[in-house]
Amino acid sequence: MSRPKSNRIVHEPPMFTEFKPIGLKSQELEQIQLTLDEFEAFRLADHLGLSHAEAAEEMEISRSTFSRLIYDARKKISEFIIQGRMLSIDGGNIHFRNNIIHCQSCGYIFKTNIERKITECPQCGSKNLVNKAGGFGHGACCNQRNRNRKKGGNHARW
Repeated sequence: MSRPKSNRIVHEPPMFTEFKPIGLKSQELEQIQLTLDEFEAFRLADHLGLSHAEAAEEMEISRSTFSRLIYDARKKISEFIIQGRMLSIDGGNIHFRNNIIHCQSCGYIFKTNIERKITECPQCGSKNLVNKAGGFGHGACCNQRNRNRKKGGNHARW
């Protein structure tokens, strides 16, 4: 029996979570799900250019686990591009460090620490906000993890 997966660290939620070829209806396409930890591995290695060791440290996982994540992410992204499938980003055992908030009233998008609770837009004062981490069911769990880390609890690595 394998041991349970530990939570991986993701810098912030993705701005966009669904991608598809132009001209085809979503219902007609086979869907590929990229987990949030695979997304983060792809972002760190291929967008930021970090080595596997650096990226693994950033995600608080082993280098071999990171290598498996990046392999799976690249395979799924290549299937999306080459076979014309729909790519959806969701799921995975993760905690966010930061969050992205989008004001539905004025369109202002801003980044914030996951621990900071934002109730109104700093640009227009609207309370009509979309919490990107909250859309993945995260926020409170990530805050608790950060509090434990600061107290020197089980997750005091970063």
